[in-house]
Parts: sequence; C-alpha cells; structure tokens
Amino acid sequence: MGIHFLTGFPGFVATELIHQLFKEGITKQVFAVVLPSDLAKAKSKGTLIEGQYEGCQIVLFEGDITLPNLGLADEELAIINPKITFVWHLAAIYDFAVSREVAWKVNVHGTANVNDFVCRLEKLERYMYFSSACIAGKRKGAILEMELIRPIAFHNYYEETKFEAELLVDDLKLELPITIIRPGIIYGHSKTGVTQKFDGIYFLFNAVEYFKGKIVIPQLGSKHTLLQMVSVDYIAEASVRLCMLPEAAGETLHITGSQPYTAAHIYQEIAKIMTGKKTFGILSLGIAKAMLEQPSIRKLVHVTSQTIDYLDYEGKFDTKDFDKLIASSEITCCDLMETLPVLIKFYEENKHLKSYYV
Repeated sequence: MGIHFLTGFPGFVATELIHQLFKEGITKQVFAVVLPSDLAKAKSKGTLIEGQYEGCQIVLFEGDITLPNLGLADEELAIINPKITFVWHLAAIYDFAVSREVAWKVNVHGTANVNDFVCRLEKLERYMYFSSACIAGKRKGAILEMELIRPIAFHNYYEETKFEAELLVDDLKLELPITIIRPGIIYGHSKTGVTQKFDGIYFLFNAVEYFKGKIVIPQLGSKHTLLQMVSVDYIAEASVRLCMLPEAAGETLHITGSQPYTAAHIYQEIAKIMTGKKTFGILSLGIAKAMLEQPSIRKLVHVTSQTIDYLDYEGKFDTKDFDKLIASSEITCCDLMETLPVLIKFYEENKHLKSYYV
C-alpha cells in the first residue's frame, strides 16, 4: 500500500487529493511537509480528515521546500525516506501577480529541492508533479501534452516559473517514474460548491457581484476564447487513478475539463444565474485591465488585472493522451454549466467572508 508524501498541504487541491487517497483505500498514511505558518491550520484540517476515514493518518512535518532537504532534520529524513513510495508535489505560489523573486524562489528553486529529495528515495513508485496549463504562456492554437515549448512570452511570473519548474521535472523522466499533471483552471467541488479562495472563475462572480447594483451588466470575455475549467474533485479522482496506472509513468497530461465554453458564454451564464439579467454592451478588456490596475478599483471589485489576460486567450489544450489513459475508468467530468448553480450558491453564502478573497 505504501506511504504517500505531499507538499502543498493544507492547500485546496492537496486536501482533496488526501480525501481521495483515503476514500479509495490507496493508502492509510500520508506524510506532508508543511510551512511553520500553516502548521496550526494543517493540524486542524488533518484531524477533520482523519475523523472521516477509519485507521487513516496524516503525519505532518514542519518544513519548507525552498530549503535544502525541504527543511527536514536528518533524523526525520532517516525515518521517512525508506517508507515513501509516492510523492505528490503541489506546493507553489499560485498567484498571477506574484513578484519574480518570490516566484523563482518557491516555484523553481523549491521544485529543484523536491527533485533532489525524490531522487534519494529508495522505494519510489511514482513522482506526481503538478504543473499548470499556464506554462503555455502566450502560445496560440493547439497545445499538445508532450510538448514543452517555450512560448514567445509569458503573461506573468507565475507562468514563467511554472514552465521553468516543469523543465526541471521533465529532465528526470529518464531516471524516475514521473507523471506530470497540467490542470486547467480549477474551481470548487462539483457537488458541494466548496472552494478555498474566490479566484479563477470566482473573479467573474466578483465582477458580476460588483455590477449587480448598476444600471447594466457589461459583457466581459471574448467569444473566441475557450476557458478550460475543471472541478477540484475531478482533478483529485483523475490524478489518483493515474498514479496507479503503470502506463502513466513518463507522461505529461492535460486535465482541463470535458466541455470548454467561451469566456463570453460563461460570463453571460453567471450574470443570468446571479442577477436574472442579460449582459448589455461590451466592456473592452483593455479598458477593464487598465481600470483594475488602479488599487482602489481592484480592491472594490475583487478582481486582479492579470485575470483579464485569460479572457482573451487563444490557446487550446489537447487531451488525447489523458483521455486514452482514463478511458477505462468510470470517472466522469462534470459539465461546468450544470455545476455553476452549485458554485454560485456557495459563493452567495460566503461572499461576506473576507478570508475567501484574494
């Protein structure tokens, strides 16, 4: 059965992955390296998870991926290294507005440290690395899974550093059993609507919420941009299935949802559900970005200016390899339009809580 080691807990996706691992009986024990600042939250969340699965345990280690040996003591390494069979590396700075220095320290140098850690494991069966579809930067047209082509430019330092980090992991494929996951835009749980932050698609919710009291709700988003979005529970289910498939070793896979919709269509549907109104007119994305670069407006609307870049994006992520590997499973990806009411219900119930806003 083996022990699974995670970075990124108590983050949103890492938490859902642990639930899925315990739910499917893949393992009964998870090791997680946790930042000192997140330790109290991790202990609380870990206790809640353990209470739902009999005989399952989450063992926390205080550490930091930006440090050699992940900040773990030699005594801890001696104990845990011979026991770990699967590694899940999810820790990263998920922020489109992150500075270059911080992004490189965490996303690139942090991944290099995790790679070093993984290379010393004696019983490794799989290294599951979470990259991002954003590594495509400003590429246009079809983007294949096994391609790792440097784009002519990136929208932000998050994209750039996730690309550089994936290069480091990809270089180890001939030495280690690695599966690289490139998720699309991840949203909340498809059945409960639960999310950890109002980012991603929730920026569109925030925009509609802001325009609610105005005379009209202007249209945002291009009719030519396909937003490939996927629920956190599908990401977890599919990734856990892939970690157990021998043929997934050595693969890079897009998990970007089943049915892509245009940015314009998604925004229109959100406005319809939240307000009962149709959008009217068009707010230029250039003007919208310029407005959101003003701190006072950004704080009022709760939308980052970098979000606008993804409402006029011309890339399309191919999923042939992922589809082939997952075809024999009974896992199904929910349709975003069918899930929107559930997501919006959770948003409406929690929009008064400051802790959800980026």
